[in-house]
Amino acid sequence: MLQHFSSRRGQKGFTLIELLVVIAIIGILATIVLVSLNTARQKARDTRRISDVRQVALALEMYYDDNSAYPGTSGTDQWGVMETAIEAGGNYMSSVPIDPSAGGVYLYRVDATGQDYILGATLENADNVALDTDSPDAFGQVCTDPIYCYSP
Repeated sequence: MLQHFSSRRGQKGFTLIELLVVIAIIGILATIVLVSLNTARQKARDTRRISDVRQVALALEMYYDDNSAYPGTSGTDQWGVMETAIEAGGNYMSSVPIDPSAGGVYLYRVDATGQDYILGATLENADNVALDTDSPDAFGQVCTDPIYCYSP
């Protein structure tokens, strides 16, 4: 007497199709998480840039109180001159911040009289709401979005 047994009965495990479906779902979820994480990192770097610009602005105001002018000369970017003046020259900051991403830079320009300046940082998110309320461009085409600018 022959008995017919199903090949599935008594076996444990998953079929190849079931495993492929699970792997595909995990892949999709991992992609969504990584994209969200990258966006969060961009926002964090932009927030740091805005904070850095404001911290440098406070140091520049302390420098101005002591010297009746902002450091640097009119013209091109004077970040290095400003950095030396507020960091080493007068101890207004223990260290001037650097951009949180590789290759990013901050900018600093001062007018010919030394009575006005503009600080800037290029943001990664061109839709950042801080760009709606930043300082208008006072020195030419420096502050076009996505550059966040601050001036007194």
